[in-house]
Amino acid sequence: TPKPIGFLERILQIATDQDAIILDSFAGSGTTAHAVLKLNAQDGGNRRFILIEMMDYAENITAERVRRVINGYGQDNKKVAGLGGGFDYYTIGQPLFLDNDNLNEAVGINTIRDYITYSEGIPTHEQTTPDNPYNPYVLGLNREVAWVFFYEQERTTTLDIDFLGTLQFGQQKPNSLIVYADKCLLSQEFMRKYNIRFKKIPRDITRF
Repeated sequence: TPKPIGFLERILQIATDQDAIILDSFAGSGTTAHAVLKLNAQDGGNRRFILIEMMDYAENITAERVRRVINGYGQDNKKVAGLGGGFDYYTIGQPLFLDNDNLNEAVGINTIRDYITYSEGIPTHEQTTPDNPYNPYVLGLNREVAWVFFYEQERTTTLDIDFLGTLQFGQQKPNSLIVYADKCLLSQEFMRKYNIRFKKIPRDITRF
């Protein structure tokens, strides 16, 4: 059922301030965005909106209505002026995890790396790219910890002494290592001694 725009305007006037961010997770025809844009035009507010719509009409109905409200629509004596404003339209990509809980390699290694980086909370200035001067598997690095995502699409990866020997960190001397890999051949005693934490792919990848 479409939401009456006047009703939504009144709710927003009562419940929000002029700098509010309004979330509508069932956007439908886009009435919430229309109400936000209309209020901003009336009182000079800076309200913003986030619309979520999972149905296949999101582009042709929801987003199209918002475009028309912003830019105006109609012709000649039936022309309705636009209210101004703007918005960005995004679609959801492929899932990172498959139904069998394995990584969906179709999303690409960079997307997987970005997700691990985010889930570990690595600060932006400590993040690295695969072409870093240390090791292509390093995700991030500081003096306390190095994050390593040892993952290959074509083979099983193993955290062992040989792999540790390939890790170089330049002037940085991290006190501990967090290493993602498919398997681990290091003993618990060895990892405790050298502050190494093993995270098994995909089991230990954080889900949100």
